[in-house]
Parts: sequence; C-alpha cells; structure tokens
Amino acid sequence: MRKILGISAFYHDAAAAICIGGEPVAAAQEERFTRKKHTAEFPGNAIRYCLEETGLELDELDAIAFYDKPLLKFERLLETYYAFAPKGLPSFLRAIPVWLEEKLFLKKKVLDGLKEIGNYDRKKLKLLFPEHHLSHAASAFFVSPFEEAAILTIDGAGEWCTAALGYGEKNKIRFHKEMHFPHSAGLLYSAFTYYLGFKVNSGEYKLMGLAPYGDPGSEQVEEFTRAIKEQLVHIKADGSVWLDQSYFQYATGLKMIREKKWGALFGFSRRKPDEPIAQHHCNLAFAIQTVTEEIVLKMARGLKSIVGSENVCLAGGVALNSVANGKLLKEKIFRNIYIQPAAGDAGGAIGAALAAHYIYFEEERKPGGKRDQMRGAYLGPDYSDKEVERMNKKVKAVAVHYSSFEELTEYVASEIANGKVAGWFQGRMEFGPRALGNRSILADPRDPGMQKKLNLSIKNREGFRPFAPSVLAEDAHEYFGLSGPSPYMLFVAPVKEGRRKALPEQFQSLTILDKLHFLRSDIPAVTHLDFSARVQTVDRETNPRFWKLIRAFKEKTGCAVLINTSFNVRGEPVVCTPLDAYRCFMGTDMDVLVINNYFYRKTEQPDWQDKQKWMRQFVPD
Repeated sequence: MRKILGISAFYHDAAAAICIGGEPVAAAQEERFTRKKHTAEFPGNAIRYCLEETGLELDELDAIAFYDKPLLKFERLLETYYAFAPKGLPSFLRAIPVWLEEKLFLKKKVLDGLKEIGNYDRKKLKLLFPEHHLSHAASAFFVSPFEEAAILTIDGAGEWCTAALGYGEKNKIRFHKEMHFPHSAGLLYSAFTYYLGFKVNSGEYKLMGLAPYGDPGSEQVEEFTRAIKEQLVHIKADGSVWLDQSYFQYATGLKMIREKKWGALFGFSRRKPDEPIAQHHCNLAFAIQTVTEEIVLKMARGLKSIVGSENVCLAGGVALNSVANGKLLKEKIFRNIYIQPAAGDAGGAIGAALAAHYIYFEEERKPGGKRDQMRGAYLGPDYSDKEVERMNKKVKAVAVHYSSFEELTEYVASEIANGKVAGWFQGRMEFGPRALGNRSILADPRDPGMQKKLNLSIKNREGFRPFAPSVLAEDAHEYFGLSGPSPYMLFVAPVKEGRRKALPEQFQSLTILDKLHFLRSDIPAVTHLDFSARVQTVDRETNPRFWKLIRAFKEKTGCAVLINTSFNVRGEPVVCTPLDAYRCFMGTDMDVLVINNYFYRKTEQPDWQDKQKWMRQFVPD
C-alpha cells in the first residue's frame, strides 16, 4: 500500500499528514506542539508524530507531497506587482528577500527540514507539488463517501486560483471553472475581518459570530449591503466576483484595505482591536456575511448546472463558514453535502497526500460507503495512563483513577449538571480547528449564565462569542432543524421553534450586551442571537466515550446536549498533551478535569488558588 506524507507550511496553519492506502491515518497541526497559534513554520513536530504513529521512516515513504506549487505562487507575486507598478514598490522591495527564500527556494527548505527529522536517501525521495486548490479538492472528495461529486473550493488565494468549480469521479478530479487573484471571496471576507478589528486568517469566525447582532431590517444594513455590492464587489450570476482594487491593498501593499476609502464608504473608521463593538460594526458584519452567503449559493448553483451531480464536496477556508454551509444545506441545491473538517490550509496536507496517491500514482479508489474516511477527525496523538501518571508526579497533581469508565461518566455528568465546567481530554486529538469531544471544555447548556462565565472566566475571549452544542445524533431532531448528521460542527442550524422563548418587541433596540443575555430558549447557552446553533452530532460508533458522557447527562437531566468548546484560552492552540490540559485547567476557572480515566477537582490541587502560577501568555487572536 502506498505510504505518502503530506505537508502544508510557510503561510499559516502548517500541518502534516500520512495517508496509507489512500486513507488518512495520522494528521496534526504544528501549532499544537509549538504552542504558537496558526504557526507557518515547517511542521517538523507534526511530521515526527505522523511517522511515530505509523511506525514509518522517511525512506519508507512512496512520496512526500507539498500542498501547493511555490514557483507558480512566485510567478503570481511577480506578475501582480508588475501589473500594478509602480504602486507598492516599497513593499515589493521589502518582500522580495522573503519571497526568494520561502517561495523560490522552498524545495530546499522542505528538504532541509526533513534532514532534521531523520536520514533519508535524497535520490529515492519523490517530492511532489500538487496545486493548492487541487490539494483542497482532494482533501474533501477523496475522503468523502461519494463515488462521484461536484467539488467547490473557495479561499483567499492559492497560486493564482481563489475559487474552483470541479468534479470528482473515482480517482480523478477535473476543474471546469476557476476564479483568479486578485478577485477573491475569501479575501473580501478577510478584508472585513480586518476592518472590524479582528486578525486576518484567524478572526474570520469572530466576524461570523458577530453578524447575528446586526439588525437585518434596518436601513443601515441595507445601505451597507448596497455599498458593498455597488462599490467593492460585483457578483456575477455564477458566483464569480470582481473586486475594485482601488479599495484594497492586499495585492501590492502590506495591509488589506485602503482605510480612508473604506471610512468614506461606510461612515466610520476601522475598529481597533481593543475598541468596544458598536451597533454599526454588527450591522456591517451582518451585511458582509449575507453577501458571502449569496456568493457561495450562486457558485453552488453554477456548479450544479455544470456537473449535475447530487453530491457536493467543499474545502478551502470559506468552507469553514458554517452559517453559509447551513444556508447551502437548507437550499437543497445538492442532495448530499460533504465538507472536509480541516477545510483550511492545514487540511491541504491530507489533500496533497491523497492527490499524490490517486492522481499521480493512479491508485484505484474505493469509497467508504455511508461514512467518510476521516475517522471522525481523530487523527492526532493520544496518551497512555503511564504518561498521565508521569505528568501527575511532575506537577504534583491530585487525581482519582476510575477503573470503570461508566462510573466516571456518571460522576462527571452529575458534576456538569450541578453547574461545574469540565475539561475533557480523551483519546486522539482532533485534526482541524474544531474540538469534537476529545480536547473539549464542557458545560450545561440549560444554564442562562454559562455563556458569560465561559467567555469571561475561562476562555478569556470576547463576550459576544457563541458556543456550540454537541448533541446525541439520535436526538438531534428534537433540538435542531437539521436535515442530516453534522459530526464536524460545520453546519449552523435553527433551534426548534418549540424550544424558543419569545423576544420582546423592542429587542433590536436593545444594547449588544442586553441582547446577549436575553433568554432565548431552554438551551440558552448554545442558542445564538438569531436562534441558531453550530451543531455537532455525536454518534456512538465514531466517539463512544463522548457519546456515553452525553448519554449519562441526558439520563440525569433529560437534556441530550452539552456545551462543547475547544480546550484552550484565547490566543492558545487547542491543548495537545496532558500537561497542556492541566496547565489550562489550573490557569482558568474550570472546576474539574478528566484525562483518560483520571478525575481532577480544582479545589484539591496544590496551590489551586494561584492561577498566575499556571497562566501562560498568548498573543490574542
């Protein structure tokens, strides 16, 4: 069976993955090991993990595939500056030395990085460079359960391509249409991320979470939407976009936008990251979210008209926009939708490896039937009890070991039902941006004050941010208007009307904080402002331990839902090791921690009141 290592690096979200026989068996982001969020560094730690997990040496690999073509990207950078000359000359002169090292000599950087991992025979090593959007497409289609499918990839930019409409059948992928830089739906969304005071390539999900605070019926939202579509972007019938570059600087400058022109267009200056959020910020977030949904739906309809398939696979950073995904699901343009859980650049590592396996080596493809081949996205490292005990000794942790997992879940479910917040660390770490029940912080969704507590006292993040529900798959229909499974938390669905609370007539005139704390349903801590929720359905086969915990919580409370948020604080990557988990637990107001079958209560730990001892400084994202 072919053994292929995939690598993504040198832009953001560096990662590595090994696929054997066309299936991902190990994958991880480099940030989890270095504790530097979204790191672009060569993923040496992630590669070492993948090799250790599979028992392979570098010389045993059939190929190593990098997720884009660096020379083609370098060509795009040079041609873009030439087309816009003399604009951007200072930034060009500053950037060219970096480009020469990272793009033109990238092959050497990869080979040098591999040398630090282990010895290998350079003559035998086959190093492949599939195109960026082919890596995205392969990451979704080749792990999907579909024999054939339409493929939609949308992101900021690859080499030239910023979106592609394609078709996959058996072991082949072909593209029918592409949209090229500098015109990009992903970069348009990132520009608004920047303008509203969030970080590009990490804050886009905050923009998505802020959008429901906008007033959809207001004149300002209509004005903002009109300004976006008349001045910034022209949207064509097939979803392709043309961006007026006089408003942007990402093509030739060191900033996303021309701030003065945006200020004149929208009537307010760019929000600084530490400035309060006002209603006009929310209204603009709502406007660009709506425009983005329009673009995605038009692309989907255009794709359907070309290929006619009832199945569609999505990847690229924009595929992480779970609100747009929910609208796509609701529109029923395609009967079946599959989205790669690591849809951003990290997932390109899996895609590059699979593109090599099926397209370069022309191996036969056998779809997995009803399930995908991502193994629930649980592709990262796990830790034995011996390793946990070693950590306990090192930090002098006080823990109770349960011989019965069922007894442990009963106890933890009771703790959560009594208002406790639990760190939950089990099995293999998730690959991709979402915590899916193995590196999670869990709490009771029925508690009206829990969203505020989690945001301010534990996650240390903005108060407006929503939390996602994890629900037993068999009970999801009782809580959410979801037409199928959502194992990767990639679809936003409405909370069932029977569970909602009526809003006051003057709701839209309330302040943001007043809106936030208004009781909206019988699971208020996971019900967003517009009665929506980003749902994870949990089935017994994919994650039996997490399923058992939710089941135990349901038996005690009648509620088959838990709040599930990633096990980290703001600016920190999701925890990877038991020590990462214990540090995060001790440095926040979490009440209890579970690692494998070990149970930790905060008040029983040494120096448990000294949070400063355990807090680590992370750059806010």
